[in-house]
Amino acid sequence: MTREEVWQCILEVGIIPSVRASSADLAVAAAKAVWEGGIPIIEVPMTVPGAIGVIEDLASGARGEILVGAGTVLGAETAARCLDAGAEFIASPGFDSETVKLANLQDKLVMAGALTPTEIITAWKAGSDFVKVFPCDNVGGPKYIRAVKAALPQIPLVAAGEMDTETAAEFLCAGASALGVADELMMPEALRTRDMEAITEAARRYVAIVRAVRERQSERAA
Repeated sequence: MTREEVWQCILEVGIIPSVRASSADLAVAAAKAVWEGGIPIIEVPMTVPGAIGVIEDLASGARGEILVGAGTVLGAETAARCLDAGAEFIASPGFDSETVKLANLQDKLVMAGALTPTEIITAWKAGSDFVKVFPCDNVGGPKYIRAVKAALPQIPLVAAGEMDTETAAEFLCAGASALGVADELMMPEALRTRDMEAITEAARRYVAIVRAVRERQSERAA
């Protein structure tokens, strides 16, 4: 996929599930579960055992049906390995200029992490396509996103941190372009027991939330 196509997919889907699985095969199964629930995006954090192999397996086996990205990428060397494995985007909980530079040079989408307005501006000016606000739930949640967007409306934000099905809509209404969701979607107990149907159902709930918010926003804009 092109960088623009990845950008559009993230905007349209509005959810970036991060799978914090304890094994590679569990991560692959969870990715397929969210895809069946209507979310064709998966972020594989480097904390997953054999994460780069998981990215390679998903990227080669998905045949374009799943947008595979790498998460918790802390340096350019790791980013390069992830991109070589087939990752279509790079995400990080913080800002590393060399990682952003590498992604830009390879024309791949990158979302650097930031928290304060200064950090958000720095990441954006460095070339981050989205800025991942993490952990935004700890500093005011949707109210924080709304305040940042009021001052920096031109910067597309991905709200990341703890958010359940009740607060997800609030983050989107506050101005988040997309949501970075982890344990609330990839539920640890469901992963432990391999209850993939529970993850699929959770994915469907998040998809419905995004659709409902976007429909309301379109009606107001009309």
